[in-house]
Amino acid sequence: MAGSRTFTLLCGLLAATLVGATLSPPAVLLLGPEIIKDKLAQKLRDHDALRILQELPLLSAIRDEPAGGIPLIGSLVNSVLNHIIWLKITSANIQELQVQPSADSQELIVNIPLDLVAGFNTPLVKSIVEIHMETEAQATIRVENGKKGLALSSCTNSGRSLRISLLKKISFMANPLANGVMKLLVPALPKLVNTKLCPVIEAAFEDMREELLRLVKAPVAMSSDHLEFDLLSSAINDNIVRLNLGAKLRDSQGKVTRRFNEPGASLTIPALDGAPFSFTVRQDVVDAAVASLLPPEELMVLLDYVLPEMALRLKDSINRISEKAAGQLRHTQIVKILTQEPPELLLDEGSAKVAQMIVLEVFPTNEVRRPFFTLGIEANSEAQFHIKGDRLMLNLNEISSDRIHLMNSDIELFDPEILKDIVMDLLAAILLPNENAKLRSGIPLSMVKGLGFTESSLTLTKDAFVITPVTP
Repeated sequence: MAGSRTFTLLCGLLAATLVGATLSPPAVLLLGPEIIKDKLAQKLRDHDALRILQELPLLSAIRDEPAGGIPLIGSLVNSVLNHIIWLKITSANIQELQVQPSADSQELIVNIPLDLVAGFNTPLVKSIVEIHMETEAQATIRVENGKKGLALSSCTNSGRSLRISLLKKISFMANPLANGVMKLLVPALPKLVNTKLCPVIEAAFEDMREELLRLVKAPVAMSSDHLEFDLLSSAINDNIVRLNLGAKLRDSQGKVTRRFNEPGASLTIPALDGAPFSFTVRQDVVDAAVASLLPPEELMVLLDYVLPEMALRLKDSINRISEKAAGQLRHTQIVKILTQEPPELLLDEGSAKVAQMIVLEVFPTNEVRRPFFTLGIEANSEAQFHIKGDRLMLNLNEISSDRIHLMNSDIELFDPEILKDIVMDLLAAILLPNENAKLRSGIPLSMVKGLGFTESSLTLTKDAFVITPVTP
């Protein structure tokens, strides 16, 4: 019995572990209500929603509104129509959109307030009679399984939000006619919004959804490689949209060299705290990006010509090991530095380091094929990340070593620590400038600009990079 309980407990722990793992995608984009509001409002403008409102056929809608077999309504319609020359929208405005969570916090409710003025002309008065109408269309956004991410589940105007009033007082004779027009607009206007404006809202939402996906999927150029993100899944929690993203790295030929879609280690997603959006990228993805900018390479330097002072220091250091070897050094001595593996990015709260395995060899002349010695160096540098404009910048500062190994020696066995100071200075003078030159172009952050912001800030956590916009 105890064995059965133990097995059940282990299964439960394993299931919990697997569930937790699914919450750690390679990247997560959180979109606050401000992004949805602004993007949808812009798409409504792009689809000329105001023109649609201004062209609402009010008069024909009233004329075609069925009386439902009620003589009184039919009589009212006829009475109104007999005294109206024309009736149309004279002013239309879409007020600021409002995005709120649904009752279960699993959907977003977008209220689109409409401020309309309708005017009609009648022989009863000389001036145009103006009617102020306030209502709102309501769109519901839900999560859809698959690559679409979000979908518009409904668009309605029930009429419950409708408020109609006269803009200004009119004559006693025209007042009953104005009241009649307003009564007829109560059922007609919501139907017009549903049939004329809702299709525009649906098209605008679809454009917004596609634009967001394009922003997510836009390739990030890094030297000759490209980093690409793709949508894995979506969720809505309260008024926040969460897009879980996969990632893959492509080489210059377009071949996928690495995929990051598998769940990784635990990833802490900071709360938005009022920020319009945040983009959190897992450490291993940024690590691969840095590695693509700093591929393994070999550097060879004629030390006496390029860094003569260091050539003298190196000779003095070798002299402490072997006077004979030091005496063989010529003006054509060569220092060769090899980075055999891509660097590894190490994150901590607010700071980062880049660790590298480096091989350093010293040749007495440019004609000798066998080095005096070969050193293996476990080096690390302070990695300074910052954002400049729309690019993530990285600069490597200083370089230190925890261990130096003597891999091979043609002079005699020695403690490589004897050469530590000059070796670190050589790496700082040769390797770091070369690597920083490759990092100078940075990594483009087109998503920030695409979401409508010109500046952003970077936060480093122990397992991720978090990018948020800088708002005025």
